[in-house]
Amino acid sequence: MKSMHAVDMDTIEMTLDIMKYAINRISNTSPELGKPKQEKELLKLVGDTVTKEGIGGEKAFQLFKDVLVKAAVPVDHPRHLAFVPAAPTRAAVLFDLVTSAASIHGAYWMTGGGGIFCENRAMEWLVSLTGMPEGTFGVFTSGGTAANLSAIVTAREYWRSLDDENKALKGLIITSSGAHSSVKSMAQVIDAEIITVDNNDEHKLTQECLEKEIKGLSEFDRKRLFAVVATGGTTNAGIIDDLSGVAEVCERENLWFHVDAAYGGAALAAPSVRHLFNGIEKADSVTIDPHKWMFSPYDCGAIIYKNMDLASNAHSQKGAYLDIFKDEGAQGFNPSDYQIQLTRRLRGLPLWYSLAMHGTDRYTVAIERGLELANNAAKQIEQLPFVELVREPGLSCVLFSRLGWTAEDYREWTYTNHDSGFALVTPTKWTGKDGEITCARFCFINPDTTEKDVKEILESMK
Repeated sequence: MKSMHAVDMDTIEMTLDIMKYAINRISNTSPELGKPKQEKELLKLVGDTVTKEGIGGEKAFQLFKDVLVKAAVPVDHPRHLAFVPAAPTRAAVLFDLVTSAASIHGAYWMTGGGGIFCENRAMEWLVSLTGMPEGTFGVFTSGGTAANLSAIVTAREYWRSLDDENKALKGLIITSSGAHSSVKSMAQVIDAEIITVDNNDEHKLTQECLEKEIKGLSEFDRKRLFAVVATGGTTNAGIIDDLSGVAEVCERENLWFHVDAAYGGAALAAPSVRHLFNGIEKADSVTIDPHKWMFSPYDCGAIIYKNMDLASNAHSQKGAYLDIFKDEGAQGFNPSDYQIQLTRRLRGLPLWYSLAMHGTDRYTVAIERGLELANNAAKQIEQLPFVELVREPGLSCVLFSRLGWTAEDYREWTYTNHDSGFALVTPTKWTGKDGEITCARFCFINPDTTEKDVKEILESMK
């Protein structure tokens, strides 16, 4: 039987076919907007693909091209404005191929030194955007959930180190009601409780409402409160919490101050809105997802710490077969020491290559473009008689409503546009003065999206 790793003419032809597809896909700025099918329907179309004998690379790839990829939605389509889409640069996507082909394990310097060196250059840029003090640094993770979890595990372990009695307590975290769902999931993972508060008028965590919440805690709950999670750009509406005010409270109360800026953190590079993040420089930890608004392919998150030693104390793993990685002869920066994942690919490499190729100024221009598109969309909405803004744009998020529509109307509109391959824009919910409503939402990430795209999507609501 031929080895799976053998290189023959079939393998070479398969490689050329795959590379040709990849090049064509990367150069296509407006790919087909696919749509999912039920699993039983896909199984009927492609049949069994994992068999004892194998179906061959050519057939498997053909099934992927002709059927399976069309049952998925490309996140970089210029009219994909739902959720938080992505728009990786061509350079980043190409280097993602290189990252996989290089087959480098990125947990330890001994095995991944050259790649980790590149990641660290990209990390230096991310850290510089926050304005955090000297000694601040971070590592790349699989995404915001892993980054937030790593930060809060670090915070909890630091809190436990302050008093032996804390080790027996179930920790308590305060965050805003607009915080990402991963913050609540993270609390469940570490068996902590969470309190959500915000200012009802502004829908954000402010100094005043945080102080009021802490003051109202029982003596027992105050003792087990160890962290506050603020948001630097909520996923639903792009709202930025009162970071300066929250930082002041956390410093006074000796609480860990974490900022989840997974989506909004990219806007730190945009001069037009940088002031909205004032106070982030006082954080103990910050999450940013380059695979969202920094044009990296999935998956790439980042966690940044003011004190790397505290992160190492919480995460550094020990084991007989791992000791060599900590030996003096192998000494260097070991990313696995600072976050929950031991096994890791070099997720920051595509970002590094794209930054090295394009320069950071081009990133600023591209991020500002998302803000520009959001403001343009708001202006278009204000000029149309059948739609209205729910609130002013938050970063690159725009919430708006179609007058007279029910929740079912929004769903039907979404599926009609998606099924036709025109656009993917989904409804969301918003709680205002008149209670909870269903509305539509734009999230602009892709610089290739045009004002004409926005106009045509809005006109589809007539």
